[in-house]
Amino acid sequence: MRLSLHRFVAVVLVVAVAGCSLPRGAGFQSEVLAASNAGNQEEGEAPVYDFAVFEVNRATLPVLNLWPGNNEKSYPWIARQDQPASLIIAPGDSIQLTIWDAEENSLLSGTGQRATPLQQAPVSSDGRIFVPYIGELRVSGMSPSTARARIEEELIKTIPSAQVQMVVEPGRANTANLVTGVAVPGVYQLPDRNFKMLDLLSLGGGANPALINPQVRLIRGGNVYGVSLERLLSEPNLDTTLRGGDRVIVQQDERNFLSLGATGTEQLHVFPKDRVTALEAMAIVGGVSDDRANPQGILIMREYDMAAVRDDQTGPPKDRVVFTIDLTSADGLFSAGNFALQSGDLVYATESALGPTLTLFNIATSLSSLRN
Repeated sequence: MRLSLHRFVAVVLVVAVAGCSLPRGAGFQSEVLAASNAGNQEEGEAPVYDFAVFEVNRATLPVLNLWPGNNEKSYPWIARQDQPASLIIAPGDSIQLTIWDAEENSLLSGTGQRATPLQQAPVSSDGRIFVPYIGELRVSGMSPSTARARIEEELIKTIPSAQVQMVVEPGRANTANLVTGVAVPGVYQLPDRNFKMLDLLSLGGGANPALINPQVRLIRGGNVYGVSLERLLSEPNLDTTLRGGDRVIVQQDERNFLSLGATGTEQLHVFPKDRVTALEAMAIVGGVSDDRANPQGILIMREYDMAAVRDDQTGPPKDRVVFTIDLTSADGLFSAGNFALQSGDLVYATESALGPTLTLFNIATSLSSLRN
């Protein structure tokens, strides 16, 4: 059925009148940044804003980058401290002694025997082991070579030709527990005092590839230390030396940001690396919609803790701050590449004013085609 010319014109006029209220996926920049008392102002009354607005550009960046973090939990880390490459005996280790005696009538071995293996002895909680003809001897805190020489020195007083051979099997006090986040979690022996974090992660098969920006957490003595695997690999001085009893957890980065509006994707995004700039965030979200978004109206919306609010430029003037970015200018692009996102930020692409116009044009074109 063909539409009459009068009906066609009537439909186009109706659509034109309703153009401003066509369905949209995002607000206009003027709508989002409207004052809280917009439309209710009395004559002469100043608009009231419950948030602050800052354009991200070359002039504002030095100030904005000095503002405090947005309640992101940070962990200390222990720098690398090289140690002698030897094991230190600790309570819970097991020691196997073999005593060699060249005498014909040895106190320990039978006729014709030169070596006498002793029963494996655990190191007690106070760091001692029992050795025949010596008694209780403290070995905790010694290297195996030092403890062997000490036992031999005491044993020679009774068996002049005695020589001691020692094998130490580390107990839990000389192990580290790789809890989760790797291919092969488990309890691993520390072969020496110079065993480092990357050595342990390598034994565990490396971080789970499904984890985004893996974070390494070290639990030692009731304290929690943390660093990203990215930094651990790129900064050798952070490859900390492990101690017996350490527990290590590898987990995904807990930080995230949200993208909404006329962006390529509307979803929650995990930080893929330690530092994500606003420009990188735009790439992560798939850019902006070509036919809907206003590239001059990219908004980064952030809430600060009230304790961070400042009257001077050392912090945000309000707990709610909107950062505006213009992706159509070189300064806006460069500045966006130097403005770091924080966990919990909202990346919002506002709607272009041409969006409804394009929609009307498409509708009118369709109606015209239908009439013809």
